[in-house]
Amino acid sequence: MNKKITFVLVLALAACLVMGSASAGLFDFLGGGDDTVKIGYLPSDHDAALFVADAQGLYEDKGINTELVQFNNGGDLMTAMASGDVDVGYVGISPVLSSISAGVPVKVISAAQTEGSGIIITNDSSIENAGDLAGKTVATPGEASIQHVLLAAYLEDNGMSLDDVNESAMKVPSINDALKTGNIPAAITFQPYVSLGVSDDNINELADSSEIVPGHPCCVVVASDDFLENNNETAKDIIAIHKEATEFINKNIEDGKTEEVVKLLPEDIVADPVAEASSLESFPFIYGLTDDYKANVDVFQQLEVDLGILNETISQDDLYWEA
Repeated sequence: MNKKITFVLVLALAACLVMGSASAGLFDFLGGGDDTVKIGYLPSDHDAALFVADAQGLYEDKGINTELVQFNNGGDLMTAMASGDVDVGYVGISPVLSSISAGVPVKVISAAQTEGSGIIITNDSSIENAGDLAGKTVATPGEASIQHVLLAAYLEDNGMSLDDVNESAMKVPSINDALKTGNIPAAITFQPYVSLGVSDDNINELADSSEIVPGHPCCVVVASDDFLENNNETAKDIIAIHKEATEFINKNIEDGKTEEVVKLLPEDIVADPVAEASSLESFPFIYGLTDDYKANVDVFQQLEVDLGILNETISQDDLYWEA
């Protein structure tokens, strides 16, 4: 290389460093400086704590640059985590268990909420009980979803199995439209789409997940092993932020001010503010990793094993990371 060109490049790099732009321009070109935390999520108010934290600037207050990335279902989100495209995720426990079982290096760092799903049907379908689902199409977010597990459990409790229905994977925002247009007779989905569905005169809830598996774990906050190893303090801050946002949600719901939470949620989720408020009030928002919560996850893991969805339960050491 020409000595003059080499000298100019050295001066340019030095200037970038002096001007404090090591995280941009030439230094980025050389492979450094990207400190953005990519957080995956689903279009669900199960992830309300993430939306509240983002809207209130809680990540900014801690000096954390974030990029929120939406996924259609938990399986897609976990695939992105496996490839290193996402650092942290708000996602259902079922795809997390399947991913860890398959060797994906991630850990649960906090609980997010429990329950919050339901089987919804059209009145035109004449479905009144589990037996009426036989031979019918039932939409779910996909086989990697917790709703798939809940459907299997519901059918099992009623002397049936997934072989008795035609399970069809669909993007969750499209499920309600398919019900309204009569393209499908039934679906199991997550909130707020359960509440949005029953706000229609021709759609009712056949069974709530609180009835299918009472108190079952649902969404959790996960992080990749690589992120936890290299960003220990940031991970602790994210856990603290999740707790703060969850407490804000719970306090406003308890005080009868759920609309204050609704105002902070993304527009693509809040199709109907009244239905959204009803949704937020229909299941518990939680945080942390208590012994009781872990025991509850262990019970749910065993249910997945019994249903043939998970090969074996995962040890708590392999499942959790605690600050």
